[in-house]
Amino acid sequence: FSCFLRNAFATFGLPLMEEDRSRKDEPPLIKGWIPFIGKALEFGKDAHKFLKEHKRKFGDVFTVQIAGKYMTFIMDPLLYPNIIKQGRQLDFHEFSNRVAPFAFGYPPVTSKFPGLREQIKRSFILLQGDNLTPLTESMMGNLMLVFRQDYLEQESSWKTAYMYKFCNSIMFEATFLTMYGKPASASRHSGMSVLEKDFIKFDNMFPLLVAQIPIWLLGRTKAIRQRLINYFLPHQMSCWSHSSEFIRTRFEMFEQYDTLRDFDKAAHHFAILWASLGNTVPATFWAMYYLVSHPEALQFVRQELEDVLRLSGVEFSRDQDVTLTPAHLEKLLYMGTAIKESFRLCSSSMNIRVAQEDFSLRLDAERSAAVRKGDVIALYPQALHLDPEIYEDPETFRFDRYVQNGQKKTDFYKDGQKLKHYLMPFGSGATKCPGRFFAINEIKQFLSVILLYLDLELEEGQSKATLDLSRAGLGVMLPAKDVRFRYRLRPV
Repeated sequence: FSCFLRNAFATFGLPLMEEDRSRKDEPPLIKGWIPFIGKALEFGKDAHKFLKEHKRKFGDVFTVQIAGKYMTFIMDPLLYPNIIKQGRQLDFHEFSNRVAPFAFGYPPVTSKFPGLREQIKRSFILLQGDNLTPLTESMMGNLMLVFRQDYLEQESSWKTAYMYKFCNSIMFEATFLTMYGKPASASRHSGMSVLEKDFIKFDNMFPLLVAQIPIWLLGRTKAIRQRLINYFLPHQMSCWSHSSEFIRTRFEMFEQYDTLRDFDKAAHHFAILWASLGNTVPATFWAMYYLVSHPEALQFVRQELEDVLRLSGVEFSRDQDVTLTPAHLEKLLYMGTAIKESFRLCSSSMNIRVAQEDFSLRLDAERSAAVRKGDVIALYPQALHLDPEIYEDPETFRFDRYVQNGQKKTDFYKDGQKLKHYLMPFGSGATKCPGRFFAINEIKQFLSVILLYLDLELEEGQSKATLDLSRAGLGVMLPAKDVRFRYRLRPV
């Protein structure tokens, strides 16, 4: 793990060495007994536990030496707004501009490609606002296509499956069809199962690639990534129809740059595939798992869904494809809060910024902290998500936690003060995930389909699902072990 973190912080291109940390107003420094490694091993074993214990000892702001670098953790969520608005002196892009090209195999977007970075940034608006409607409608049709052909054309007897595999197989293909389109003469791509298996293998290695571990040290990962990238070569994508406006725009954008190789263009498209699925699939799993493991919550959410359809004049029939518009999805208040609650319990996104200069970071009206150029400033929202002062009984799934008096609940408090940021699964500030609205709609659509068409229950005799801590800090965590469940078609 120390190797993992050493390479991660080498991303910042700074010397890895001991230095004097005794300047005035610097936060308490926590150093390990092994030079350089510092607290890397303890942090990697269980980051949440590690930070909770050190917050108790050192307060809400402290610096940890991890693999030769210095990370200053801000543990009080009341301080988050001041950190997030420090856009000039605290930068996220230094990290992302290095990590993404390394992980996905395309060249850094530099002056060699004038204007490309700005065009890429502008393209993400096509995942939001009015552009969300055609995306959501397309996803609905593709979700029903995959679900009906693979799961509905069968007898009504109970069948057993693994839940994560079930979620992944449906969401992977439906999302792919929605984003990239369909082959010219068929409704589904051939070889999708092979692509999905390669994607899973790559995804398993993704944390190591983020940590800048050379890909040649990761077994067959380079060959797997190359196969995945080759799927998106321009001559192949140009034959697909009904792709999203987002992907069409990016395709045309990359074609403007003669100095960008076809392989590099394909690598950018592959990166979007991972961005579309890497966190959405595990988030879908946890939302499904928590509902199925809480039958009363499942029934409540199902009843809300049926009521929304009935009141809008939609007559549901098992033999016909259901259509859920963005307006329908917006009315699913309790499904929305159940999804938020599952995010609270399973997301572990570490929000990081890199100090661009030595300066005094204003924490609140009374306090500042001296930080140095190259220091990493980190927010760890999982700490607030599991804070019993903010969330009563925080380890427990309560599907209606974000509803109060029939309205969305947004009032959460710490030390008697209302929190501006109380749920942070998608990052923060200008670096917040631009596809978050589409992701939420996708999860709602998936849950709606399985609740309308299937009876669901967990298999008996298995332990509760637990988090795989290897992805702590990177987003939504996977289950440590897949879960068996039973399903059957609901009676007509």
